[in-house]
Amino acid sequence: MTTIQARITGTGSYIPTQVIKNEDFLQHDFYERDGAKIELDNATILQKFHKITGITERRYASTGQLASDLAYLASVKAIENAGIDKEDLGAIIVAHNFGDVEEKRGVVDMLPSLAARVKEKLQIENPYCTAYDVIFGCPGWVEGMIQAKRLIQLGEAKHVLVIGAETLSRIIDPHDRDSMIYADGAGATILSASENDGGIIAHMTRSDALNHARLLWMDESYKEAAKSDKEVFIKMEGRKLYEYALTTVPPLVKACLEKANVAVTDVKKVLIHQANEKMDEAMLYRLFKSYGIRQVPEGVMPMIIEKMGNNSVATVPILLDLVMRNELENHEVQSGDYMVFASVGAGMNCNAIVYQVP
Repeated sequence: MTTIQARITGTGSYIPTQVIKNEDFLQHDFYERDGAKIELDNATILQKFHKITGITERRYASTGQLASDLAYLASVKAIENAGIDKEDLGAIIVAHNFGDVEEKRGVVDMLPSLAARVKEKLQIENPYCTAYDVIFGCPGWVEGMIQAKRLIQLGEAKHVLVIGAETLSRIIDPHDRDSMIYADGAGATILSASENDGGIIAHMTRSDALNHARLLWMDESYKEAAKSDKEVFIKMEGRKLYEYALTTVPPLVKACLEKANVAVTDVKKVLIHQANEKMDEAMLYRLFKSYGIRQVPEGVMPMIIEKMGNNSVATVPILLDLVMRNELENHEVQSGDYMVFASVGAGMNCNAIVYQVP
């Protein structure tokens, strides 16, 4: 009996054109969680921020653009790249965390689902193309790919459109220095059924809600004068998030590689969610160290955080699109190469996929 594989046949991304540099935060008033004004001058805050995160600038969606608009624009490219008829899509899965948030209102809007909105924007008539959202923190797109693979292997769909889209710039507290990491963007992927080798060969997911659910949450502004019961912003426990990622992601990726029977030395690229440059480097180092390898191969982990910031669910699919289109210097992949997609975020959730390029 032939085993149906789930292979990536198309990718697309949309990177907003509005560039926000670190210097644009020089005039902000930053406060601690307890409401005390941070005594450091902003130039020093920005210097420390860059040293830790590696971020020099980030992209924000333009006025009038919503997350579903970014998702649609990335989807058009992915469908075109795959060379399929949009009416042949069996499902549309959109990963996000805050829905469509209008710039001036700052209100989370998830009804109808972003997937339904994207389907409408694509003008898809097929009623059996199901459309639903995944709310899974930053690992949402990776989890959407895992769900898409299951739909394909169950025979429920021949092609699935999986999108990660976010406009985090609309839900950040201007008085919280952690908010400088966040950015906007969208990436889309077509996963298709195939009887040939390659595709998703293993995946793993874990959710650690017990004792970890409040590491990322929504709350009022850190500035007392700006507090409002009608307006909340994304907040995080940065140090505890860092510790969770370092202790959880490397062993999960290792377990996934073992499940796939793939050696870490055979992995050509690791595409990992990017919220902090030092954290990503530390996770990759711990992964290789767990195999007794103390020197991480050069060029195995493409990084775009310096110019893109943390665009949550969009990070990995944008990275994938840039790699597959040969738009990242020295980061090409060939048929037969193994790749790892991994992410960690609110929940706390983390997941990994081992993928072989057909």
